[in-house]
Amino acid sequence: MLTPATPEFAATLATLLPSGTISQPEPRHLADPRGRWQGQGVLARPRTTEEVVAIVRACAAARVGIVPWGGGTGLVGGQVMPDGPLPVILSLERMVELREIYPSENVMVVDAGMVLAEVQRAAEAAGRRFPLWLASEGSARIGGLLATNAGGINVLRYGNARDLCLGVEAVLPDGSVLHGLKRLRKDNTGYDLRHLLIGSEGTLGIITAASLRLFPAQGDVQTALLTVASPQAALDLLELAQTALPGMISAFELIHRMGFDFIAETLPDMRLPFDTPPEWSVLVEIDLPPGLDAAAAMAEIYVKAESKGLITDGLIASSSAQRDQLWHLREAIPEANPDAKHKAASTRRIDPVYSIVSSTALALLLLLASLHAVQESPERRGGHLPGRGSRGRGGRGAAGWRATRQLQDREGTGRRRHGLRLRSDPPGIEPALRDQDP
Repeated sequence: MLTPATPEFAATLATLLPSGTISQPEPRHLADPRGRWQGQGVLARPRTTEEVVAIVRACAAARVGIVPWGGGTGLVGGQVMPDGPLPVILSLERMVELREIYPSENVMVVDAGMVLAEVQRAAEAAGRRFPLWLASEGSARIGGLLATNAGGINVLRYGNARDLCLGVEAVLPDGSVLHGLKRLRKDNTGYDLRHLLIGSEGTLGIITAASLRLFPAQGDVQTALLTVASPQAALDLLELAQTALPGMISAFELIHRMGFDFIAETLPDMRLPFDTPPEWSVLVEIDLPPGLDAAAAMAEIYVKAESKGLITDGLIASSSAQRDQLWHLREAIPEANPDAKHKAASTRRIDPVYSIVSSTALALLLLLASLHAVQESPERRGGHLPGRGSRGRGGRGAAGWRATRQLQDREGTGRRRHGLRLRSDPPGIEPALRDQDP
């Protein structure tokens, strides 16, 4: 049974920490970006791992719940606790140090509160790249991205967040610290606790730092938006592209017409790429090593795909500005998705973009296509269920779909990079630890 974080508890906790660490939360700490949930709690903003330890130990001893809070970008309410005993909101926003960077090893060690965009800039300054890209990169933080095993648009080539992490430092439920900031690629020394913590959504510990994998700077890039007849045609197109350019397809996003409908409805000033939006289209990006011509490679894929009847139309970006416009269009779809602020609460829409990624993607896409056909019937027009999926991104992936859960709203990007709202504490886990969100 949890107990509330009373004023007396908050005052006692404040004596264990530097001045200003404990305070009342700001509105941004108590609401999700769409305003669907309203949270509660006492705010703790530590600057160091040692301060996180002090907070966790005090909360565990008093059986006060903790809601880890990173960037607050989640759209499924994982970063807020609307009811129950008053918790401590443990924000990582002050833990933003770049601890070390090793360009020759392609490794960077950062605090968990570092914003993804800052990590990317630090990597670029060192002549490297951290290839986790998603729409909320300006606010999502590394700790939450790892705690939810975030995906992003480059999963197809670089994997999820877990594949970009070599080690973590984390505070466990009893306040002990897991010192796991390794930089080794090949490490077979016992249990790999890193992989238990990554994706655990704050239920097993609070990630306070991470060793991240870096990659060479971006090569020759080409982006295209191609019209396809169906999800099956999209998968055939992906197979064709991967065969022609093995390991060089960085992104492959299947977009349903409803995404363009959302934009036309709620963002009318945004220019759409087609006069008549196609039922299905694919946003594909290739990234080739120096010495190879990405424009010629994309043109060859287009010709081959057209000859096989896989595509019927398309736009190939001829400049970095046009590339940015295509990605801006894709990233605007979640923003354009009407939510509870604009529609009745019973009208629920899910982002109609699929990042093609998992071995079960075809079944998922075809199922969602069938669901779309059903929901388009007159009796179902009040609610929309398009969704999105990823080739390589399974589990909770694409449309916020989990095998054991109902469909629920997605990002921001990602798969929920946003925590799981627990109604009770998992067996054997201290109630001091709850969800972690970027």
